[in-house]
Amino acid sequence: MLTIALEKRPRKDDRNTIGQGLGAYNREHYGRLPGGERWFFARDAAGAVQAGAKCEQAWGWLYVDWLWVAAPLRRAGWGGHLLRACEAYARAERLQGLHLNTWSFQAPAFYLKQGFACVGQVADMPPGATRYWFAKRFEEDKP
Repeated sequence: MLTIALEKRPRKDDRNTIGQGLGAYNREHYGRLPGGERWFFARDAAGAVQAGAKCEQAWGWLYVDWLWVAAPLRRAGWGGHLLRACEAYARAERLQGLHLNTWSFQAPAFYLKQGFACVGQVADMPPGATRYWFAKRFEEDKP
């Protein structure tokens, strides 16, 4: 018989058991695909990070996990520059596209403007806001 318990600070080896088990199951169905974190930075002349994106390459897609631009540089095009850098990388790697999620209080209109399609949403997540999922699938270039 199994018992279920909430653990706020599980042991590392217990967390690894779940991660390794899920990874093995997924590889049975899809094999091992190249992946891992990919980081894009926009730095000023002194080398300080002013904007950036943290991405995860997995399953033939690039997931844009974080996209941030320092407040003084917002609405100056840097978010679009970062997304285009992510897209250029994904195309060079021959990935299927980009995907991400955002909230209604962040930038859903920005992602639509960048060519993403809304592929899902959940209202009141968190309460009073909507969480959106976006994807930009690359189409083959046609002559």
